[in-house]
Amino acid sequence: MGWLSQVGMLIGAALVGMVVPLQAGVNSQLGRALGHPLWAVLVSLLVSLAVTLPVLLLVRLPAPGLATAAAQPGWVWLGGTFGAFFLIASVLLAPRMGAARFVASVVTGQMLASLLLDQFALAGYPARPISLWRLAGAALVVAGVLAMQLAPRE
Repeated sequence: MGWLSQVGMLIGAALVGMVVPLQAGVNSQLGRALGHPLWAVLVSLLVSLAVTLPVLLLVRLPAPGLATAAAQPGWVWLGGTFGAFFLIASVLLAPRMGAARFVASVVTGQMLASLLLDQFALAGYPARPISLWRLAGAALVVAGVLAMQLAPRE
């Protein structure tokens, strides 16, 4: 893969990452308007479905085979559960923590889990052993979160 492609993917991933604090804030506001954060989670998931279905139709993807889907290991169906868990946690925690502290904490969890997923080639990821450089990068992320958590509140 070329250098430009890798930079494009990094920029794309960073843009997706920019949506995370916005999503948490918007859903928190929606939860207040609807009377409870869990209503915002439900609405968010329904809107996700309403956005995804037309995209599937637009790109004309054939429906997956039921036999193939049924033959998958049980853990592949956990993605929706993880998504709902993230939405619920974000609408409950982000308003209390603030956007930067919430996202920094989320990124720390993502970094630590990612190191383990890569080390042990779990969830379909290729094996990428933990190295000194990767540990140093993760330590810097954790140090950044600690700095944000320990900073005096203004």
